[in-house]
Amino acid sequence: MLLPFLESDRLEAGCDEVGRGCLCGPVVAAAVILPPDYAHELINDSKKLTKTNRESLVLEIKKHAIAWAVAEASVAEIDEINILNASFLAMNRAIISLTQSPAHLLIDGNRFKTDLEIPYSCIIKGDGKYASIAAASILAKVYRDQLMAEYAMQYPGYGWEKNAGYPTKAHREGIIKLGLTPIHRKSFKHLPEQMKLF
Repeated sequence: MLLPFLESDRLEAGCDEVGRGCLCGPVVAAAVILPPDYAHELINDSKKLTKTNRESLVLEIKKHAIAWAVAEASVAEIDEINILNASFLAMNRAIISLTQSPAHLLIDGNRFKTDLEIPYSCIIKGDGKYASIAAASILAKVYRDQLMAEYAMQYPGYGWEKNAGYPTKAHREGIIKLGLTPIHRKSFKHLPEQMKLF
């Protein structure tokens, strides 16, 4: 079972993002405030869960959370300000979209940038330590996976319904055959030198 809070008696929002390493599509972030006495044995880092468990937990999290929000930074924003800053932007958008303002933020990772006057703690691998960060990772991943599955119908041939835009062999073979789509990140390297092995 993950930890319910970093410090008791304060309203903490867990924050995480998904899609930084993808070649296309937005980066998506979520922020979640869970009740301090709430616990669910399945809530964990979204990467450690099955697709079925993640999708069932979305309903569970939204039902029990004090507040939750999901936000994006677009492909154009990623190309303009770089993926790290776009990740921070998506996180900030999720935080300000919360219906209740937290007293403290638990940020997954080792750094964060914000203009919000809310103190925060960066926690490396926090999605495997704190329930609120894990919950945010689940909401963000399910939202983004579903979004990329919809894009896969619009732009077939890249396998996004399975790889969600990550640089898999199928995705890169799609780029070789079909070229780039409007939702590919232009600032990313799509075909590294090892592609010569195909």
